[in-house]
Amino acid sequence: MAFIIAEIGQAHDGSLGMALSYIRALAETGVNAVKFQVHIAEAESSEFEPFRVKFSQQDKTRFDYWKRMSFTEEEWRLLKNECDKNKVEFLASPFSNEAVDLLERLGVNQYKIGSGEVNNFLLLQKIADTGKPVILSSGMSSFNELDDSVKFLKEKKVGYSILQCTTAYPTKPEEYGLNVIAELKERYNVPIGYSDHSAKVETCIAAAALGASILEFHAIFSRKSFGPDATSSLEIEEIKALVNAIQNIELARSNPVDKSDNSKFASLKDIFEKSLAVNRDLKEDHLIQFEDLEAKKPKGFGIPASGFEMVIGKKIKQDLKQWDFLQEEDLK
Repeated sequence: MAFIIAEIGQAHDGSLGMALSYIRALAETGVNAVKFQVHIAEAESSEFEPFRVKFSQQDKTRFDYWKRMSFTEEEWRLLKNECDKNKVEFLASPFSNEAVDLLERLGVNQYKIGSGEVNNFLLLQKIADTGKPVILSSGMSSFNELDDSVKFLKEKKVGYSILQCTTAYPTKPEEYGLNVIAELKERYNVPIGYSDHSAKVETCIAAAALGASILEFHAIFSRKSFGPDATSSLEIEEIKALVNAIQNIELARSNPVDKSDNSKFASLKDIFEKSLAVNRDLKEDHLIQFEDLEAKKPKGFGIPASGFEMVIGKKIKQDLKQWDFLQEEDLK
């Protein structure tokens, strides 16, 4: 089944209690991993970083916002332990080498690389040194840029997968780029997934149907919540429905139907398929025309409806009443 990642991101708004609540709620939806973003303001940003979207009146700069969003290492360990307790993988995107050191101390299994870090080879080298696999989000990368990152990872012998992603919040249908899933598969021959910002359940369902083996989306208790990603996120009940839909799609994909064999429908075909009948009273020697015929259930009470062409232009041996089934022995 597809590996399903629900990203809390910044939805906790700096509250440890809220972050813990998200883990518990998301674990109940059936997702495989809960993802955070590890922002250490001094290590990754500066006072000159502009807001992607100016949503906050309490944070003067985005640097201030990252500081307010940060957790202590002890708090991060509580979050990691809560994930372990609820049997979901603790996954995180680091945005600095210092964040990688922190995540190594926590004991993560793999790393998610955000769209803006795909060509940050300093960070990729730091992660490569851990020997752990990475999931690359391709949101802002061209194929040429991805090629450079893939080459770097291959040289470092780092396992990797790639997510098709569009860095737009929320993403419009014409921006989904679902076609890129197949293009990534062909180009790189590694596990390919989809990272979604559409806030619509059907987007990941479509990606799953197209063979995405990793699915990621932002999670929120309510899209009316405060925060930069709220309008681009799925709510908890939507996530439950999405996980169920993906499970059904995976079950369908693993059980291909053989259309060359329809034997199991034999009894239903007897009920639903039809026999030829006449739709009016006809006299002996009447020349059957298309306009004289109707098809009526069930099958087997007259000439099969599929054989109507063979009776056109033939004479009948005796009078027939309206709605009588037409038998071969009725024809001359």
